[in-house]
Amino acid sequence: MTTFTWTIANLERTNDDAKGVVVAHYRCDGVDGEHSIGAYGSQSFTPDPEADGYVAFADLTEATVVGWVQNALGGAEKVAEIEAAIQAKIDEQKNPTVVAEVPWA
Repeated sequence: MTTFTWTIANLERTNDDAKGVVVAHYRCDGVDGEHSIGAYGSQSFTPDPEADGYVAFADLTEATVVGWVQNALGGAEKVAEIEAAIQAKIDEQKNPTVVAEVPWA
């Protein structure tokens, strides 16, 4: 069974008092035993310190930003698509459709 982990590799923020997040660099890693595949991406944001629910940079958690990224990507449906693509690559690692070899080796 594959375990998927979403993490934030880095954040880019405005260089002002608001310190609003403008880009989140994220990873989604899938691990199934000895087989693993990761995907990396970036998601842009337009920070609005006046908006309800705005979270100050110092108060951010990785879980909060992962939620932002997943919502911005398209929610649960897009998350499932990304994880399915990673799963397909892990399945290919486990049972390759093409093998490179020579018969005399």
